[in-house]
Amino acid sequence: MAGNETFRCYYVTKDAQGNVRGDVTSRPIAELPPGDVRIRVRWSSLNYKDALAATGHPGVAKTLPHVPGIDAAGEVIESNSPQFRAGQSVIVTGYELGAGQWGGWAEQIRVPAEWVFLPPESLSAREAMILGTAGITAGLSVQALERQGVTTDKGEVVVTGATGGVGSLAVKLLAKLGYRVVAVSGKKDKEPWLRALGAARVIGREEVSDSTDRPLLKAVWAGAADTVGGKTLATLLRSTQVGGCVAAMGLVGGADLPLTVYPFILRGVTLAGITSSWSPHAVRQQLWQDFAGKWKLEGLGDLAQEADLAHVGEFVPRILTGQITGRVVVRIS
Repeated sequence: MAGNETFRCYYVTKDAQGNVRGDVTSRPIAELPPGDVRIRVRWSSLNYKDALAATGHPGVAKTLPHVPGIDAAGEVIESNSPQFRAGQSVIVTGYELGAGQWGGWAEQIRVPAEWVFLPPESLSAREAMILGTAGITAGLSVQALERQGVTTDKGEVVVTGATGGVGSLAVKLLAKLGYRVVAVSGKKDKEPWLRALGAARVIGREEVSDSTDRPLLKAVWAGAADTVGGKTLATLLRSTQVGGCVAAMGLVGGADLPLTVYPFILRGVTLAGITSSWSPHAVRQQLWQDFAGKWKLEGLGDLAQEADLAHVGEFVPRILTGQITGRVVVRIS
């Protein structure tokens, strides 16, 4: 039993004046939310959504106090579920972790059994967190392109936000699968890094941001993995080839979609929305198996930098302002 045990976590609070603050502190185990499985967290990660939670964004952190962290990897401490036993290595990503419920920036979490996955033996906890929700999202986008018949011989596939967590993993995965990948980034100095990931070309943001009201643009892309949204997503849809597919999984460029139905009814373009948090358990389990097998990404560690729990708060403003390249894994204990 937990008794009077405490655990360290990144604890986000709001004072009487409405100021939000995050600090590493110790909290009693009794404050953990209800759940079937209590887990000792070894690794987590930093995602844009975590940074929003860490700054008290009400769309993510539903209530304060809150503990961010939509990803966690560690081992079971205790379980009320017959599916899991103490000592087992496990992964939790998405669902309400780090959003509606306290998350992985903590030495311990407690979650429903249906949120928990057994990782493939060939995937370490650290590797699992380099992938994390970002990897699941990138994997779902690749599945969407494949499902719509976007094969490697159809032409170039463009990835926006390519230096970010999801984007960089999408570039690396698509290149591994044989696609000719065009990476979009506003960071000109990162072109060698993106080419090392497998990008065949690197272009600027302005090349996928058309402000005209033309309903269709020149058909360029066989498919796209878009992490930006807004005008960029509208441009991609208007410039995708007949029968192509655009996987949409972000909105840092805006939530509006200014376009007509012409890409859909004249070119048969598919807009595939990607939700990683609530994708079916069986789908995600297969994705973990794929990342450990046919999708195994060599040099995965080259995508990540590391922060410990005591210093993760220093990375929050950097990811919010687009200053992070690749992934950040968080060493918890």
